[in-house]
Amino acid sequence: MSDNYVLSGSLSFVSLADIFQIIGGNACSGTLTLRSHYAPQVGMIHFDKGNPINASYGNLSGVKAVYMLFGWTEGEYEFYEEELPHMDRLIKKNRMEIVLDALRMLDDGEIPRVGPPSFLKVEETEEYEDKEEDFNLPVTKGPLIDYLYVIREENYKDRTKIVKEGKHGKWIWTIYEGNVKVSRKTPGGNLVLARLGEGCFIGTIRALLFGEYERNATVTADGDVRLCLLDAEPLFHEFASLSMDFRSILLSLDHRLRIINDVAVQKYINNALKDFPRDNMEYLNKFQSQEDLFIIKEGKADIVGERNRGNNPLISLDKNDVFGSIPFMDFGHEPGSASVMVSKDFDAIKLDREGIVEEYKSLSGTFKNLIFNMCTNLYMTTRLIRGSDDNSVPLGNRGLSDEVRASSRAGLLG
Repeated sequence: MSDNYVLSGSLSFVSLADIFQIIGGNACSGTLTLRSHYAPQVGMIHFDKGNPINASYGNLSGVKAVYMLFGWTEGEYEFYEEELPHMDRLIKKNRMEIVLDALRMLDDGEIPRVGPPSFLKVEETEEYEDKEEDFNLPVTKGPLIDYLYVIREENYKDRTKIVKEGKHGKWIWTIYEGNVKVSRKTPGGNLVLARLGEGCFIGTIRALLFGEYERNATVTADGDVRLCLLDAEPLFHEFASLSMDFRSILLSLDHRLRIINDVAVQKYINNALKDFPRDNMEYLNKFQSQEDLFIIKEGKADIVGERNRGNNPLISLDKNDVFGSIPFMDFGHEPGSASVMVSKDFDAIKLDREGIVEEYKSLSGTFKNLIFNMCTNLYMTTRLIRGSDDNSVPLGNRGLSDEVRASSRAGLLG
């Protein structure tokens, strides 16, 4: 195929609409391949005599895949001329119809844009809202990043919004210099959930997956910040190479972090946690263990924090969530700092804990750091909800004072 290579370049200078015009104007047949550091999957569009006949991008195919690729604002493209007599013709629309539809969908926000934030229409220069509460949170720091994963460095001025709650974006940064605030909007103003410093990540495991990724918090520069934009592709391939059980653990932890953020917002608004329904629930018995790890197959499980003044409901877990003793992390939940209550129809399967440990040891340092960052944020938000000591005062009445570094309680195995 390399002998038939006829066209290549950068999407920073030539848009996909322009490439369609070039291929169509010359009635070319062949395959257009698109790659971007900001998307873990490769996009492919197949042409016959200048018109697209099929396409693929992640789990999308046909014209839906083409539309998604029109959202790429940066990447590399290559076109190879070849005959495609056996290619399925999934696309019935002509070239110009597709281009016009895609451009309209871009303008209407129906197609998410994929690329560096400086190329995207984002509100990254807005300042803080007038009312903000951060409860004197400590700055969390993490291990240094492997610079081989860095695509480029980016600088943000004080009070610049780096990502915004509710917006879409797949890129992941690590903080090289400075601090950021992670906050959620509430009717009473912004609630700061975390303050992150050098070595921490902006973005989570879910950013490596295909499909829509909606940011569930706003990240704002707290002073001038220097960030390193990471190449997501090797991280995606590392994630994809893991066993299904290990991937389930990571996605369940990501799910916990999102839920615990929602709980923190709820407690801030109401100054109290909403009790879980207790009908048909009982404390864990046959699944109770300080060593074992389980994945839920039926029913629900509630994680209940332990306090001197009584139990403190934290989160509810559902089918395919993981609970128990995760061997390489402690984030302030079960088994050491919380109990588990389950529904009477509950059932779970025990996971291979030793096998999980071996998989973890084989991960790159950068991927381990990404896990560390997620668990540290989970631990800190849980601690914010429960209070800074065993007396566990309500959120809003007491802050945290100690600085959490790489050697924090949420530390991982080396």
